[in-house]
Order: sequence, then structure tokens, then C-alpha cells
Amino acid sequence: MSKLADKTVAVIGGGPAGLFAAERLRAAGLAVNLYEAKGSPGRKFLIAGKGGLNLTHSEPRPLFDSRYRERQAEVASWLDGFDAQALRHWAQGLGVETYVGSSGRVFPVDRKAAPLLRGWVRRLKEQGVRLHVQHRWLGWNPDGSLRMATADGEIAVRADATVLAMGGGSWPELGSDGSWISVLQARSIDTAPLQSANCGFDIAWTAHFSSRHAGAPLKPVVAHWRDLHGQPQSLQGECVVSAYGIEGSLIYALAADLRETLNRDGAVTLSLDLVPGRDEARLLADLSRSRKGRSFGEHLRRAAGLDAVKAGLLFEVLGKDAGNDLAAVARTLKQLPLPLLRPRPMAETISTAGGVRLQALDAGLMLKAQPGVFCAGEMLDWEAPTGGYLLTACYASGLRAAEGVVRWLQGSEN
Repeated sequence: MSKLADKTVAVIGGGPAGLFAAERLRAAGLAVNLYEAKGSPGRKFLIAGKGGLNLTHSEPRPLFDSRYRERQAEVASWLDGFDAQALRHWAQGLGVETYVGSSGRVFPVDRKAAPLLRGWVRRLKEQGVRLHVQHRWLGWNPDGSLRMATADGEIAVRADATVLAMGGGSWPELGSDGSWISVLQARSIDTAPLQSANCGFDIAWTAHFSSRHAGAPLKPVVAHWRDLHGQPQSLQGECVVSAYGIEGSLIYALAADLRETLNRDGAVTLSLDLVPGRDEARLLADLSRSRKGRSFGEHLRRAAGLDAVKAGLLFEVLGKDAGNDLAAVARTLKQLPLPLLRPRPMAETISTAGGVRLQALDAGLMLKAQPGVFCAGEMLDWEAPTGGYLLTACYASGLRAAEGVVRWLQGSEN
């Protein structure tokens, strides 16, 4: 009877889910080899942290769990083992103190990703995790060994268990290109198509509006939309006009509903309240005051508090003669319709939806059709808005997969 310490686990993917799985597997006494396709691990983690690493969110559960939409029950079970507070405590163990921002998001005090990642990788190496960079997983050989493409050609790797943590299909230049989908499908493993998540949307702006206002922030605004059940929803926040359409944190929070409505109906309209805090009647009264010779654009600024981009949006919808119908102006400013054409391509989105369906996995995240192979992170079929929810679930799923590996290997000894 072999001992657990004699077993070797291959972790494929050097993002947060893979790194955390490797950490916990090594702590259990297993020999761990981590394979990363790029020249260093955690590249997307570093880029995501450039504007301030948003580790997690301070929201209480079960509100936190609800951010995972249709997968909230499954993800909540992962979070039972490793939640937001556990993630903050883990970071503290690396010497990284965190704080809660005004939005409820949790950041390292220095807001940087690089020190945390450097300390993490250094500690993993000290603990005995063997890191192999520029090793791209290609699938399996007929004898069950892992196919790896390296700078020196293809090699075969043997392992007693494997954790796949290769990300979704966003930012492919950083390593997560979704190429694993075809490999798993060839093994009859059930996967959902990868789709853009936390993304912007295309809008057919006129060239005049786009050239004048691309890059301008819209704040504050209230978004109005209907969810997949037809129920009206609203959310206040900030977004940005882009050359192709609209993006930003407010839009990312709605992206799943908007994308799925587009998939189902072929069309979706997002409405924006550009003047929160003033109802339509008051707005009409304010706009009805004398212009005193001022242009209508200047009148909008003085009477309604509109900046250039909000005024531009009004003219984009109502035309240059908008000032001839003040009732229509007031109504439009409270419900400005924006027909969305399509989500932005996956390659430029923050994250993706789709991946290995959770029904294809057991409770320990092992593939039912491929015993000894476990999956974790964004390559699983779940999604969440930005705000720390993505990272938290990646860590939690990495832990769940590691625990599943340990139980499976223990059981295989008997």
C-alpha cells in the first residue's frame, strides 16, 4: 500500500485557482508539479491588479453568494470552505494587509498585485512546489500521460492526479485562451460555450458623437433594464462611453442579463437615467425656464446640470432639434434608450462565462468522465460581476479541487 506522500499531482495553470490548489496539495504532503504555459505564473492576476488589486468584497453572505447568479448554490458550497474573510486572512499570512474601500471592495493596503504574487510564488517554491513555465498542456496520450508542449519539443508527464485550472477565454495573450475546450469535448466532457462576461457592448454611435465623446465618463447614472424573467431592474453607478459603445463597472454588473437577453431575443435596450435625483416633472419645470439667449446646450448645463457627454447623448437620441420639445427632452433624460448590438469580443473582456458544466463534475470537482482529473477556477461554468467575486471563487474552487484530489488519492490506496 503506497503512502499519500508517494503520490504526484500535476496542476495545469498558474493563475490564482491553480496556485492555490498547488499550495493546499503540497500542504497535504503530496508532490506537486505546477505547469504554466507562459514564462511566469499569474500574468492575468498582475494585469487585473494594475488599477488596484480587488481581492474580494466585504458583503455579507448570503448576499455575496447571490452574485453568482444561477450557480450561487454550488459556489456557495465552495465558499463554505474558503470565503472572503478567509481570503483576507490568507493574504495577511503573506504580509499583505487589506482594507475595505468605500464601495465595499477589499484591496491590499498598497493596492498592488505584484508584491502579493511574488511572495506567494516564493513561498510555494520554498514549500516544495515545482514550477515549470512554458509548458502548454495539449491533452492526453493513449497511455494516460499528459502531453506538454515545451520549447524543446513535446514531452509526456505522468501524474497520479491532475488539476486543470487554465482560465476561460479572456485576455488570451496572458494565457487563458480557451484552447482546452476542444480537448475536453473530444473526451465527451460536457462544456458550455465560452461567452463574454464583465464586458462592454457595441452601440451604433454616429461618427460625430463617437469622435467627440469616446472615453468620457457617465456619472452618476441609473441603469434600467429587464432581467431574463422580464422583471424591471435598476442600478445606480458609473460607466464610460467608448468609441464602440459603452463599458465600465455599471455595465459589467448588468452584462449577464443583457448578453443572455440578446442571445434569446436578438435585441436588447438599456435605458439610462442621466439625471438621478430629479423626477421628470421637476426636470421639465427646470428646462422650461427662460434661456436668456443661451444656446440649448448651455441651457441644459445650467438648468439640468448636464455635462457635455450627457448633452451629447440627448442629441444623439433626439437629434439636433431636441430643444423644440421640452417634454420629450425631460422624458428622454430620465429614460434614455440605448439599443445594444452585441457584447465585446471575449479577447478583450475581463472574464468569460461558460466552460466545464458543473453537472460534469462531482462534489470534489472531479470530472465524472475522467477519474483523477479535477477542474477549478474560471474554466468552470460560472460567472460573477467584478468586485472581488471572481477572485474569491477562483481561490475557493482551487481549495475544493485540492480537497477532492486528496480524498480521491486516499480512496485509491484502499
